[in-house]
Amino acid sequence: MNYYMGIDNGGTLCKAVLFDSAGKYICSASEELVMLTPDAGHTERDMEELWQANCRIVRKVAEGSGIDPKDIKGAACSGHGKGLYLWGKNGKPAMNGIVSTDSRAWEYPERWARDGTVDKVFEKTYQKILACQPVSLLCWIRDNKPEVFSNIMEVFEVKDYIRFRLTGNANAELTDISGSNLLNLKTRQYDKELLSLYGLDSIWEFLPPLKGSFDVCGRITSETAKLTGLTEDTVIAGGMFDIDACAIAMDITNDENIAVIAGTWSINEYISKRPVLNKSVMMNSLYCMEGYYLVEECSPTSAGNLKWFMEMFMPDVKSYREFDKLSESVAPDGQNLIFLPYVFGSNYNPQAKATLLGLDSHHTKNHIARAILEGVCFCHKVHIEKLLQNRKTTKAIRLAGGAAKSSLWTQLFADILELPIELVEGDELGALGCAMAAAVAAGEYSDIENAAKSMVKIKTRVAPNPKTFEAYRKKYKLYQDVSDRLDSYWKKI
Repeated sequence: MNYYMGIDNGGTLCKAVLFDSAGKYICSASEELVMLTPDAGHTERDMEELWQANCRIVRKVAEGSGIDPKDIKGAACSGHGKGLYLWGKNGKPAMNGIVSTDSRAWEYPERWARDGTVDKVFEKTYQKILACQPVSLLCWIRDNKPEVFSNIMEVFEVKDYIRFRLTGNANAELTDISGSNLLNLKTRQYDKELLSLYGLDSIWEFLPPLKGSFDVCGRITSETAKLTGLTEDTVIAGGMFDIDACAIAMDITNDENIAVIAGTWSINEYISKRPVLNKSVMMNSLYCMEGYYLVEECSPTSAGNLKWFMEMFMPDVKSYREFDKLSESVAPDGQNLIFLPYVFGSNYNPQAKATLLGLDSHHTKNHIARAILEGVCFCHKVHIEKLLQNRKTTKAIRLAGGAAKSSLWTQLFADILELPIELVEGDELGALGCAMAAAVAAGEYSDIENAAKSMVKIKTRVAPNPKTFEAYRKKYKLYQDVSDRLDSYWKKI
C-alpha cells in the first residue's frame, strides 16, 4: 500500500495528515499557530516559527504512523490563500508572514475603485481587489516599509512558502496565485501591464515560476529529510489553495453542487467552465481541474466567530456538541437577536465590527448561542444568494469546516439556505485534497477525477425542514437590514 500526506496551513492551525491510496485516514498531527497582532488590523506569523512547526508535525506523522517512510510516496501543501509571505535576498524571511485576516491595506482597494483601476484590473483578473490580497499588501509595504520592499526575492502564498522550504524550489501554484489579483486569468500567466496598474512593476522578477496542482515541484531535500522524517524520494506536488483542496475532497468534480467551507473564513463556491463576468460575485479563480474556474464568494465571517466567543465568554464549553445543547433549547422563532459575525472582518466592509443587537433582560446565554449560529448562517446566505443568481440549478450544498462538526449547525444551514446539506466522510478535507494531488503527481492515479472516485465518500445528507422557512426568512430580512444600516457607521468609529 502507498501513502500520501497533506500539509495544511490554515487560519489557526498547521496540520499534517497521512492517508492511504484509498483515502483512508491513517494519522495526523497539528499545532496551533501563534497570531501576532502588532497593530490594529495587522495579523501576522513568524515565518521561521511557522516552518519549524511544519517540520515538527510532519515528523510526528512520519514517525508515529508506523508506516515505513519509503511507502510515503508523495505530499502536497495547501494554505489559507491571500495574505503574503516574502522571502528576502538575504536568504531569510523578509518580514513576518501576513495572514488572510489582515486589513492594514484597506485604503488601496478604495483608492483603486475611485480612480478606475478596479475596472481595468477586472478585465484581466475577473475579480474584485481585497485588502488582504498580495497586491494591496505589497503596495502597503512599498509605501510603509521600503527596507522590506527592497529586500524581496520571492513573493509567496503560505503553502508555496512551505513547499519552497521542503524542496528548495521556488514556485507559485496556479489555483492560489490566480486568487491574488497577480495573474491574468485569460492567459494564465503573469502580466506586466497588470502590475503597472498597481504601481508594482518592480516585483516582476520576484514572481516565482508557475506550476499546476498536480505537477511535480521537486522532492524533499536531504536537509529537510532530517527535519521531517520523510525520505529524499518523496514527491512534492504543486498542491492547491485550501478552498480548492476542500472542494476536490468533497468530490466537486462537476458543476452540480455548491461547496461551503465554514471555518475561519466563510467560503462559498462552485466550479464552472465559464467565469462570472457580470461583477455580481467576489472572485473567479482557476480551479485545480483543467478547463474549470472556481466561482467564489468569501469573507472572514464564519465558524472562527464561534471559536472566539467560546474562548472569550464560555471557556467551560469545550465542544460543538455542548454548544448545540445550549442553542437547541431556543426555537427558530424564539428570539430576534441579530449577530453580525464580523469579529475578523465583514463580507464587504473591512472596517465593520461584530455586533449583537437586541439584547434585553430576559435573554440568556442560550439565546446568544443560537444567535451566533444563525448569524454565521445568514452571512453565508448573503454570499450564496449571489452564487445562485448565476446558476440554473443546485442539487445540494456540500458542507465542511467547523460547522460540519455540529449537527444542529448543519441543520440550521439546511433550513436557512433551504437546500439539502451533504457531509463528506472525514474531517481533514484540506489535507485530503492535497493527498489526492500528491497521489496524482506520484502516478497512483491518472487524474484527479479517478482519485476522487477512490478517495472521497459522502456519508450524510441532511434535508431542510420547511416548517422553519418562514421564521428564518423574516429573521434574514432583519439581518440584512441591520447590516445595511450599520454600513455607513463603521468609518465613524
